Amino acid sequence: MAVHGLPQTKGRLAIIAGAGALPHHVAEAARRQGEDPFIIALSREADADWSGFDHSTLAIGNFAAISRTFAAEGIDRVVLSGAVRQRPEWRNIRPTLKTLAKVPSVLRTLVSGGDDAVLRMAMELIEASGARVIGAHEVVPDLLADLGPIGAHAPADEDHRDIAAGVAAADALGALDVGQGAVAVGGRVVALEGAEGTDAMLARVAALKAGGRVSARRRGVLVKLCKPQQDERADLPAIGPSTVAAAEAAGLAGIAVEAGRALVVERSAVVEAANRSGLFVIGIEREARGGRP
Repeated sequence: MAVHGLPQTKGRLAIIAGAGALPHHVAEAARRQGEDPFIIALSREADADWSGFDHSTLAIGNFAAISRTFAAEGIDRVVLSGAVRQRPEWRNIRPTLKTLAKVPSVLRTLVSGGDDAVLRMAMELIEASGARVIGAHEVVPDLLADLGPIGAHAPADEDHRDIAAGVAAADALGALDVGQGAVAVGGRVVALEGAEGTDAMLARVAALKAGGRVSARRRGVLVKLCKPQQDERADLPAIGPSTVAAAEAAGLAGIAVEAGRALVVERSAVVEAANRSGLFVIGIEREARGGRP
């Protein structure tokens, strides 16, 4: 409780961590910003080494234990980060008294809702458990993609055509609450991102080119955008050095992401890898996506 006349202290930040490297990068960046993040690693999902951070491992649907952790650690803000590959089964949902009334809608969402619906439900339950959900970019704003080229290379004329095609496809895909990424080659969409993730989609593009199903003479562009209905507090599109490596292996010319609404993880390594491989990485404007920034 704040004492009159004294500044109110800020509570602790928690990161609910799924799979992949992104949660660890967010935690390290938050620490550099002066935070002391507590990590809630999701069992059967989180795969990073959290030995350097205060942490616990909890099941994704165990909101009762998550709520107790919030109270014990003085947590008032939560960042959701990383991939969740499996939805919790109904029998593993552990509500609190505050969230008990929401259980029927939770079960309906788990059965029939898209990824965004599940995320929104999870955020509602977390906030009912006593903490505010915020985006990773609110803690570490320098993770957001800038407008324009990120590195030494810029798109050529034919690349802008691929960006426009990829934007149209990613928008349509996002409206269906399926994925955030698309690859266009020669002005034609050749791959859409599904549950397998960006790197696996790019591996599929490489195989299509190797098998002659997609012209290897034309390079192409990966486009990653927020879904039109996306809550920006969770699951912003993200790229990192592995994305650049996968794009290079797929023979692409570059990567386009939405400026201010996509995360660039390990930016210096992304720039170094893109410069070395001759790929462009560019942040594009939402109102003029597919055009020249």
